Amino acid sequence: MPTIRKLLIANRGEIAARVIRTARAMDIGTVAVFSPADADAPYVQAADEAVPLPGNVPADSYLNAPALIAAAQRAGADAVHPGYGFLSENAAFARACADAGLIFVGPPPQAIEAMGSKIAAKELMAAAGVPVLPSVAVPGGAARAALPPSARSGDRGDPGGRPPGLEESAESAAVLAAARRIGFPLLVKAAFGGGGRGMRVVAREEDLAAALAAARREAEAAFGDGTVFLERYLDAPRHIEVQIFGDAHGTLVHLFERECSIQRRYQKIIEEAPSPAVPETLRQELGEAAVAAGKAIGYTGAGTVEFVLDSAQRFYFLEVNTRLQVEHPVTELVTGLDLVALQLQVAEGQPLPAEVRLATLNGHAIEARLYAEDVAAGFLPATGTLRAFEIPPLPGIRVDAGVAAGSAVGPHYDAMLAKVIAHGPTRDAARRRLARCLAETRLHGVNSNRDLLVGILREEEFQNGQFDTGYLTRHDPEQLARSWRDPAAPRRHALAAALAGQAARRAEARVLRIVPSGWRNVPSQDQHVTFDHDGDQLDVHYRFAGATLSATVNGEPVTGLAIRTATPDLVIADIDGVRRAFTVRQSGATWDVDSYLGSTQLTELPRFPDPQTRAAPGSLLAPMPGTVVRLEVAPGTQVAAGTPIVVLEAMKMEHSVCAPHDGVVTDIEVTGGQQVDVGTVLAVLDILAAGK
Repeated sequence: MPTIRKLLIANRGEIAARVIRTARAMDIGTVAVFSPADADAPYVQAADEAVPLPGNVPADSYLNAPALIAAAQRAGADAVHPGYGFLSENAAFARACADAGLIFVGPPPQAIEAMGSKIAAKELMAAAGVPVLPSVAVPGGAARAALPPSARSGDRGDPGGRPPGLEESAESAAVLAAARRIGFPLLVKAAFGGGGRGMRVVAREEDLAAALAAARREAEAAFGDGTVFLERYLDAPRHIEVQIFGDAHGTLVHLFERECSIQRRYQKIIEEAPSPAVPETLRQELGEAAVAAGKAIGYTGAGTVEFVLDSAQRFYFLEVNTRLQVEHPVTELVTGLDLVALQLQVAEGQPLPAEVRLATLNGHAIEARLYAEDVAAGFLPATGTLRAFEIPPLPGIRVDAGVAAGSAVGPHYDAMLAKVIAHGPTRDAARRRLARCLAETRLHGVNSNRDLLVGILREEEFQNGQFDTGYLTRHDPEQLARSWRDPAAPRRHALAAALAGQAARRAEARVLRIVPSGWRNVPSQDQHVTFDHDGDQLDVHYRFAGATLSATVNGEPVTGLAIRTATPDLVIADIDGVRRAFTVRQSGATWDVDSYLGSTQLTELPRFPDPQTRAAPGSLLAPMPGTVVRLEVAPGTQVAAGTPIVVLEAMKMEHSVCAPHDGVVTDIEVTGGQQVDVGTVLAVLDILAAGK
């Protein structure tokens, strides 16, 4: 049997760090690969060796199979672990590794090919007796016929109107007829890849052309293949998946199910094992169906069979992910197994050990995915540099992170920062541990979904396990994110920042112990500082008079005020009659304050702001860095509120920037293919010209 001595990880971020951790424990040398954007990433530093890749664009880096194989050969690796995403489910890459004499840590290429196309996979599963949803493949030319001129090759930047209807060609008419047979609403899905990319819900016939065009572009960008298919859409089912594992000696088992129904944009954000909706009898049925699916393709290694579960507890096959899943840690925690170690052992030709064949469930595990994104802006990906990234090491908590304090979060790749996983004897114990850990996390420098995750974990419907994939359509994400935070937090945090700033200006305050109600021997003085918090202004006025301190925030007096300790980094004070500790960090004009109330980012405003820094009225600004994919309108077009104006691509997904109100587009400031930063003026919308 072959022995793996040095392993190249053909991936990045937290999964690369995760694989490196297990490989080192098994005395296997590790080789990281990195694009220029990832040169200083933590996983690169964790590896024994690292090889650079030629560019930041995925096609030049982590989707560049020849470059990855060359890197393995240059470093003397004898095996390649593909992680998840990128080339992890690419049969051609698996074959190329074998042709280069490298062990591919994954299933054989024929198994990847069998499941690589979701279209072929559904046909194979139906033949194997696994329940499937009605679906139909989109002929290659039909989707292209549905594309607007601006989306066709070589013409992506041209402005245009609405996409033409599907009935404009014979092929398109066939697609429309197939869609009608399936019924609306339906799903357009990428045939290759996953993670919610290349997926669109279509509720009306007239929206099908645009959905096909967008799904194909997104799938092409993320997976290198724009093939799509149509599938019946179940309204708010549960998303259940089953972990399977096979070896080369004929053993194939399942390791129970995972619940993955909490999703946004068809991407999972909270997963757990086992599912609160699956009784033992259904668990057995799901496991048997998953094993049957694996045997139908001769599966070896780690894989996942995904199902949807309707309200009557009928389940239907979705796909087989022929790789390790993002959410594999919850299975590891409830079974006590290391799935990466098992992958490496199976790749070496070893049989699955008895603890895998006889695995049992122990307790409950819940995973939350921390993303750099702006929840209030519709989950737009966020960029920036992490000023702080501290997840408290509470009991029962595991952290798989791809970043650290100082890491730059750019627009090139997936926006996930880390996975935080809690394990406990019961679901409620795991849920409570995870909520508390996330609430105490200090994450400064980029917008994140941290507050939303805490809000979900503490919400009653989730607590009771009564949820489905429609959870975040029934619950307002922004409201969930605010639900656990004290509404007075920004006011109190602004005062704490002002006091920390006062301490920073006094050298003796760095070691000074504060007496009740104030600093010793501080002369009488009035102080004023103004902060911005999410567009709201917070004016803090405070005055020391000997040992007495008084303060107002936006003119409202702060009652029961007494300082116990104040340094540039820590303020302990009685505010409104309650003693609280506030940790404070300043970076230029930015102040980050954390307490039991939550986290608040404040921007200190100058006394006399520069009037030239404002964009012209009516300017439509880029909400994130990205590339201009398409211009949807031309100057002079009258538009209604919500009309897409410019489409940006960031982190492998498309994002439409829409008109905030009715008006006339007076100017387009960007062109197709242009790179833009946050705040770049994309277009100018004249509200006064509406209706002329």
